[in-house]
Amino acid sequence: MSFIADEIATQPQDWLHAQATAADHAAVLPRPGERVAVIGCGTSLYMAQAFAALREGAGQGLTDAFTPTEHRLHRGYDRLVAITRSGTTTEVVNLLAETRGSLPATVITSTADSPVLDLADGILTPAIDEQSVVQTRFATGTLAMLRWHLGEDLTEAAAQAQRVLDADESSLGPAVDADQITFVGRGWTNGIAQEAGLKLRESAQCWTESYPMMEYRHGPVSISAPGRVVWAFGEPVDGFAADVARTGAHFESSSDDAMADLLRIHRLCIVKARDRGLDPDQPRNLTRSIILSPSA
Repeated sequence: MSFIADEIATQPQDWLHAQATAADHAAVLPRPGERVAVIGCGTSLYMAQAFAALREGAGQGLTDAFTPTEHRLHRGYDRLVAITRSGTTTEVVNLLAETRGSLPATVITSTADSPVLDLADGILTPAIDEQSVVQTRFATGTLAMLRWHLGEDLTEAAAQAQRVLDADESSLGPAVDADQITFVGRGWTNGIAQEAGLKLRESAQCWTESYPMMEYRHGPVSISAPGRVVWAFGEPVDGFAADVARTGAHFESSSDDAMADLLRIHRLCIVKARDRGLDPDQPRNLTRSIILSPSA
């Protein structure tokens, strides 16, 4: 068994527990009407993108997501939210240090004693920390907390996630043997699609790509072919499935909440890594935290 297998198994309960975390920290989470910037790197960036789309869609205020090195904070924001599992990622630490005292900031991390906790209001979530380098439950647990904070009820999403975990391997479908997978999303699920692609690249060295659903026809469709998969998060737009079918690729989608469907990708990571003789907890060339030297 891998660490990632143990860590994905707790996610349904993690999402339910996130309700209490959101309530406990409501004072330092974005208030309706605030202009909010959310930052993160890698997986955390994609969760930031999902939250930004959900918050704006809920009418709670302008919300932008940036990687720290590409931020546009000069546009003017009322609050900065940083997502960082390790709390040591160089780009996140540097930006929080640069803006300290000039912009109210909240940081979400699962690591106690990390430097970011001295730079912003902290939301510490050690229960969803991970030993695997590949993030799973910290990402979805953080997004679950933010969704509860927006007023969403994730009870059904957690039940769907448990059904995903209880299903046998055949539920993963043709993606198990696919030599290429293209993920697509709409609105907040664009971040989920990006995260799905990243997970398989990290854990199993798979060829994956991710795009907004309506952009698929503008070039990415050319890579679809028999033996490949197009996986949609969110309701497919009219005619999308037919467009995929014409390429010979398999089309995969689910009516489940996109976070629950993402758990199928987490399971797929384990299967594909196993079949390729890889350790899904230790991706090639990656470590738990990216800490840059001063000259980098």
